[in-house]
Amino acid sequence: MSKVPSLSYDRIIRALQRDGWVVVRQKGSHIRLQKHTLSETLKITIPAHRPVKRSTLSHILKQARLAI
Repeated sequence: MSKVPSLSYDRIIRALQRDGWVVVRQKGSHIRLQKHTLSETLKITIPAHRPVKRSTLSHILKQARLAI
């Protein structure tokens, strides 16, 4: 696995939306996205930070079941 880049939250959200994720709400500096699959509804929370820490982005990608 290659090194995770440091990106701003809006670029991360745009990339997730291309994969079928939908923004469902925002509370403070946290943005909630979800994606419906055949068997379940996946949910992730993105912090509205510039940039999002690389370790946080790594966890987000794992939860979204995406690889770099």
